[in-house]
Amino acid sequence: MARRLCAALTSVALASIAVSASAGALDDISKSWSYQHSSTGGFLSEIVGFDASTSTLWVAGVSGVDVLNARTGAFIDRIDVSAYGQINSVSINNGIAAFAIESSVRTNAGLVTLYDTSTRSLLAGSSPITVGALPDMLTFTKDGSKILVANEGTPGTYGTRIGNTVPRNYGAAANDPVGSVSIIDVGSRTVTHTATLAGVPQTGTNIRTNTGMDFEPEYIAVNAAGTKAYVTLQEANAIGVLNVQTGQFEKVIGLGAKDFSLPGNRIDALNNGSINLSSVNAKGLYMPDGIAVYEKNGQTFVVMANEGDFREDDGDRSAASSLGATGELANLRVTNTDSSAGNLFAAGARSFSIRDEDGNIVYDSGEILDREAIARGIYDDGRSRDKGVEPEGVEVMEINGRTFALIGLERTTKAGIAVFDITDPAHASFVDMIVSDGDLAPEGLRGYSLDGKFYLAFSSEGSNTTSVYQLAAAVPEPQTCAMVLSALAVIGAMRARRRR
Repeated sequence: MARRLCAALTSVALASIAVSASAGALDDISKSWSYQHSSTGGFLSEIVGFDASTSTLWVAGVSGVDVLNARTGAFIDRIDVSAYGQINSVSINNGIAAFAIESSVRTNAGLVTLYDTSTRSLLAGSSPITVGALPDMLTFTKDGSKILVANEGTPGTYGTRIGNTVPRNYGAAANDPVGSVSIIDVGSRTVTHTATLAGVPQTGTNIRTNTGMDFEPEYIAVNAAGTKAYVTLQEANAIGVLNVQTGQFEKVIGLGAKDFSLPGNRIDALNNGSINLSSVNAKGLYMPDGIAVYEKNGQTFVVMANEGDFREDDGDRSAASSLGATGELANLRVTNTDSSAGNLFAAGARSFSIRDEDGNIVYDSGEILDREAIARGIYDDGRSRDKGVEPEGVEVMEINGRTFALIGLERTTKAGIAVFDITDPAHASFVDMIVSDGDLAPEGLRGYSLDGKFYLAFSSEGSNTTSVYQLAAAVPEPQTCAMVLSALAVIGAMRARRRR
C-alpha cells in the first residue's frame, strides 16, 4: 500500500515539474536545433564531441573545429588547425579536447593536439604529440587517463595484382604505413605504447589479407574498466582486441559473412529505379566502421555498424557479372579478393550487430535498416548495388534504465538515425527511425544529457550541418520517492503558513 501511495504521489509530483518521459520509452523525440556550418577554409562537418564542463559541442571538420552552444546551437568559435594538417576526429574528457590530425602528406606521421575547453586554446604546457600515419579516430578511456588513437596508415598507392587467379590476390604496397594504435598517457602527454598487428594471433573467418594493404585501424571502443579496446579493421573484415595495459594486441578476430539468401536478410541488389528486397545467392562481409561497447550482467558486448568498404582505388571491387553472375546479381559490387563464380561476397552487411568479446554474433538487425528506410521514403535506390543504406556511426546511450543503440545511415536521401533497444543483447528490438530534414549523410554521433534531458547530436558531411534531437527527459529513480514526499511536505507546510 505504501509503495503504491509513494508511486502515485511521485507521479503527481513529477507531473507538476513537467517531467514526461516514461522509463524505457523514447516518446519525446524532437529536433531541438540545427546549425549550418560555413565551408570557408574547406570546413566540412564530420565528428562531434560534447564537453559537459562548458555545455558545448565541438565539431571536427577537416580544416578546423566549430564550437557550438549545446543548448541552442549558437556559434561560439572556430579553431583553425590547418597549420598542423587536417583534423579527422575530436574526443573530450574532463575539460580536455583531443584532436586527431593527419599530415598534409598523409603517409607521414600524424599529430594529436590537446585543447582546454574553457579557453579553447592549446592546453597549457602541451605540445603536439606525434602518432602514427593518418590518425583517423581517437578516444579517451573512461577515467580520462589515456587517449587511444587509431592510426589507419592508408597507402598512397596500393599493391598490384599478382597473377590471374580468382579470387584475386594483390601484393604489398610500396609505401604502406603500418596500421597501429597509439596509447597516450594524458598525465605525461607522451605516447607510452604503439600497438601494431603484425604476427598477432588470428581467429574467426573471412579475414582479408590479400588486398594490397596492411591492417588499417578505423575506430576504437574501450571497455568500462579501461583495460581492453576493440578496434575495427574495416577493410580486413575484422576487429583487433587490444590489451590497454600491456599496449599489445591480443588477437585479430575475423567477422565472417552474412548470408543474404536467408529469411530476414533480404537486400535490393539492383539500382534500377524499382526498390525490391529479395533473397539472393550472395553473402556480405560485415566490415564494420563505427563501434561501441556496453556492459550487461558483468559481460562486455560490442556494437558494430556494418558499413563495408573497399580500397580507395576500388582495385578490390568488381561487378558480379565478371564472375558469371546474371539477372539481379549481375551489377552487384563484390570483393574480387573473396568472390568466385557462384560464391559472391559483397562489402558490408547492411545492418548493425551485437557481438560478445570473442566476436560471436549475439544479434544482427538483418534487413531492418533497409526495410525501415524504404518504409519512410528515404531509401536511395542508387546505392542498391553497393551497400544499401551504409550504416556507419553508432552511439550507445543509457536512458531511464534502458540501453539504446543509435545507428547513423550514411546513404539515404535524408539523414536517417535508426534507434534500437539493446537492453537485452540477444533480443534487441527496433524502436524508431529519426528522419531529419535538411541533414544528409550523418558521420559522427554523440549522445549527452543536459538540464535533465537526453540528447543526440550528429554531424552530417553531406549537408555540412550539425543537428541535435531531444530523445527523452530523465525519470527519477524509485529511491527518490522519499525526497519527493519530503518536498511535498515542505510545499504543503508553506501553503498552510500562507493561509494563516
